[in-house]
Amino acid sequence: MLPISFTSQLGTFGSFSDSKLSQNQARFCESFLACVENEDTSRSLDLAVFMRFSGFRSFSLTHSLDALKHGLISLYLLTNLGVFCDRNSNLHFSSANQCLIEPKTAQHGGGIIANPDFTHGLEGWTVYGQGATKEEISKNGNRFIVACNRTQSLDSISQKVQLEGGHIYSFSGKFSKFSHVARSERVAVVFKIPHTELVIGGRVLARNGCWSLLKGGIFANFTSHADILFESNNTATEIWVDSVSLQPFTLEQWRAQQDKRIDKERKSKVTFKLTYGNGTAMDGVIVSIKQTRPEFPFGCGMNFHIIDSTDYQNWFASRFKYTTFTNQMKWYSNEPKQGQENYTVSDTMVRFAQKNGISIRGHNILWDDPKYQPEWVKNLTSDELRKAAAKRVNSVVSRYSGQLIAWDVMNENLHFSFFEDKLGKNASAKYFKRAYELDPKTTMFLNEFNTIEYSNDEDVDTINYMKKLDEISSYPGNQGILAGIGLEGHFGIGQPNLAYMRSVLDILSSTGLPIWLTEVDVVKEANQAEYLEQILREGYCHPAVKGIIMFAGPATAGFNATTLVDKNFKNTPSGDVVDKLIEEWRTKPTETKADGEGSFKMSLFHGDYNITIKNPVTNCSTTLSYTVTKGTTYIHINA
Repeated sequence: MLPISFTSQLGTFGSFSDSKLSQNQARFCESFLACVENEDTSRSLDLAVFMRFSGFRSFSLTHSLDALKHGLISLYLLTNLGVFCDRNSNLHFSSANQCLIEPKTAQHGGGIIANPDFTHGLEGWTVYGQGATKEEISKNGNRFIVACNRTQSLDSISQKVQLEGGHIYSFSGKFSKFSHVARSERVAVVFKIPHTELVIGGRVLARNGCWSLLKGGIFANFTSHADILFESNNTATEIWVDSVSLQPFTLEQWRAQQDKRIDKERKSKVTFKLTYGNGTAMDGVIVSIKQTRPEFPFGCGMNFHIIDSTDYQNWFASRFKYTTFTNQMKWYSNEPKQGQENYTVSDTMVRFAQKNGISIRGHNILWDDPKYQPEWVKNLTSDELRKAAAKRVNSVVSRYSGQLIAWDVMNENLHFSFFEDKLGKNASAKYFKRAYELDPKTTMFLNEFNTIEYSNDEDVDTINYMKKLDEISSYPGNQGILAGIGLEGHFGIGQPNLAYMRSVLDILSSTGLPIWLTEVDVVKEANQAEYLEQILREGYCHPAVKGIIMFAGPATAGFNATTLVDKNFKNTPSGDVVDKLIEEWRTKPTETKADGEGSFKMSLFHGDYNITIKNPVTNCSTTLSYTVTKGTTYIHINA
């Protein structure tokens, strides 16, 4: 039996209706954890106590099961109720980590997958490797397949599909697992294609007793067959599989999706009503609409060459209102010799940006890569490094406090761990805390490469990214921090995997934190401009992406990877793409005429506008300023 105090806590909540789930479940988790911390949880569970909570199902308060101190009761809650409780977590991950009691049917009807819901057992599927499979049926009649008796990570089930070259393939599937330990396990979808490396299509944390959605995808560079495999490194874990889908899209179809999402997320259909001061309609007046500033931040990195180049200054200021200094705010630039700080270059660049109304992302306070420390820092003792890093944080953040829109606090701290190795595992969290204390109105970002670019890099996949976010946000004093997700976007040779990129953005969006693409560039190759456009459109069309900065620019400034203008400041093909998108993503100056009731309708990109009303009789004009945002549907102008 459960301790009486725990049972009495349960009794205070009554029955749960759909409208109460979030509030009551949060209260339940809080009470549950309080009892677990103070009572003997080694006693057997009285299952009858929980029967009244049969409607208490797929709610995920947090993704962090491992943070619980007592796995037995948490495992019961997970397996029977689908509930995760963790008092220490500051992040509530919803859809990406939602664990369902029963999986929904396969998306897109399974696409090209045969027997996607296992309605016909293993028909269309084969056993891969040395393990075994079995068909299971849930108490609600849902059929699924279990890969068991596994000895190798790829021992599972497999289906051979035909991939058509030049197509995007979007993958989804529902996964669960069973093992005798409560912790969740990584499960990956893997594409085995002849004459290429195994390609990871996506990963998910699978949990005992409930179903998690794995999203991802692949781009087919050439026509070939491929084997779809499922991988878990823990061979003691059974992999449960259901609702598998692989949906093909042509590039044209994907672009049409992007355009549709842009219309939905970045524009609003606005009805204007124009009246005179006495309330009568402005019948037949001429209205001119000019967008003065887009809402979406689309910018470009800049470096020290801009200080002395009028051509660079004019080129930049005529296009961009957002920037990141590529190197000039980094520690090795500001303090190349110990104790000799020099902010002359970065201060000059800040003044130029401010003079031209350009907002700045701070990059970066510290960098976890040992290769990019100031030379004098690399051999400091732990105590010396602690003092030097504290001085660095205080210096740079205080200097620019209130002048920036973001800080990359500890750059690339999933790939590297210079400060953690020397100062302890909470080094990043401590520096986030201190930076936020010094500049509390500025968003503090993680910033990493390969999260959207390269699916095979497990170090920075969505699972590890969100784990790091949780570690930082859960550190004492960081609960109220303004945090952000920085995805660098350094794309290598070849067609970008847009399906995987979208799945990553979908998953990370479940944190509710703003996502920025922070350093977008594409390696120099024949199709660079085409690939750059695809990446920029994919970021822009996603509702969770709140800004994009490219690390690109003039040849004369040393931007050799993604060069936008040559030495004469003439556009390259990639520069043409950027200029095209700048124009496309803003409302062109428009003139229209109000109807007899003083009304007209228009679809407008979000941002700031000047609206000029001209009376055709008096020939007098009035100009007013308005802002159109996501929720703007009606503007009444009483002039």
